[in-house]
This record gives sequence, structure tokens and C-alpha cells, in this order.
Amino acid sequence: MSGHSKWSQIKRQKGVNDVKRGAVFTKMGREISVAARAGGGDADGNFRLRLAVERARAENMPLDTIKRAIEKATGGGEGEQFEEIMYEGYGPGGVAIIVETATNNKNRTAADVRSILTKAGGQLAVSGSVAWQFEQRGVILLAPGGDPDELSLLAIDAGADDVDSTGDQVEVYTEPHELESVRRGLEAAGVKIESAELSMSPKNTVELDEGKARQALRLVELLEDQDDVQRVTANFEIPEALLAEVGG
Repeated sequence: MSGHSKWSQIKRQKGVNDVKRGAVFTKMGREISVAARAGGGDADGNFRLRLAVERARAENMPLDTIKRAIEKATGGGEGEQFEEIMYEGYGPGGVAIIVETATNNKNRTAADVRSILTKAGGQLAVSGSVAWQFEQRGVILLAPGGDPDELSLLAIDAGADDVDSTGDQVEVYTEPHELESVRRGLEAAGVKIESAELSMSPKNTVELDEGKARQALRLVELLEDQDDVQRVTANFEIPEALLAEVGG
């Protein structure tokens, strides 16, 4: 299992990543704003916006707050406009890191990301030096329960590119443009879905000893705590002992 996948498991086990609910709403609001600005405010016709709204609702974000974020992004109200910027970097042990942000001040965000990386024993990399090690994929997390083998077969029948049934929950991977159709196929088959999103995934992973892995995990946490950061992906494997400790 990839380091990205294991880290996502830890975050689910820990709840809302130990971040205050208000901070989660802030990040969700920015994601909705960026999606609405890019593809319009109609969630039925804007798949990315629909995913963002569904994620926000899963975190119990109020409907009025979601509506205001969409209106501001599409010109229906005054407010800050956010742009997406992806940063690339290296962490402890040479781990490759992708940091996806939504910011209204790219100079501030770049300085913050650089500072966090440097203090944690990493460094900011030039554009293109890390991104080639990752690919965008659709990721569908199935709700707990059910037979993993049966769920895997249903996912493949629905058009999934790959399935990981080794963890506590089945994760389904798709080509980016197939995410919506696979999700609809699973729902039509009666499969309960916990989440669906487009995400960067590492093509290959690197193994770290426990000390370096602990440092890398801490770096990921620090980056995710930064207000402008939407998500962080890294390509390291987490030792089983550390995974159990952190996820416990």
C-alpha cells in the first residue's frame, strides 16, 4: 500500500486530522470557491464543485456557508478570490512531496511552505522536479462493511482502474475522467460510498526507517496545518509499527 494511502487511513482514524472544525470549514470553503470559479456555480454541471460540496457536507458544513462561498466565487457577492498553486518539495530521506494550495497571496504561501519544509529537514523544489513522480487519479473510499472481494469485483465491473482491499476500507482508483461514471456505477450496484475525490498519487514509493518516517509524518502534519494548504501527498512507506502507533 502506498504511503499516501496509509496516511489517508491515519487521518480518517484520527478524525478531522486533529484540526479545529473552523479550520476545516475554511479549507472546504476555499475548495468550493476555486471549483465554482473554474467551472461555474451549478453543481449539477460542475463535477468538481459537486465533489467539493459533498465533502463539505460530509464535514457538516452549513448549507448557507456553502452557498455563500459559491456566490462569492461566481460574482454574486464580495469576497476574496483564491487561485490554485501546487508546490513541489523534498522531505526527510529524500521523500518527494506535492503540496496543493488555494491562496489569495501566493508570495505568503510560498514563503510559508518553504519555511515549513526547511525547518523539518526538507527543501522546496523547482517546478517539475517532483511532479513527474505522481499522477492524478480518482479515489473512491467505500463505506466500512461488506465482503472486500465482492466489493472489488463490483468496482472493476463499474470501470475501476485498480482496487486496494488490504486496509480496513476498500479504496477504488479510477482514471480522472472516469471518477464520476465509476461512482455512479457503484451506487447503482448498491455500494455505499464514503467519499470520492480527485487526488495526486505516487507512481512509486520509498521505504524509510522509523526515525525518518516519523519526521516525514510530522512534516506532512505541519504542512496540512497551514491555512492555505488543501492537501499534501508524499511517496513514502510508513513502517507498520509506526502506522499502528499513530493511528491508534
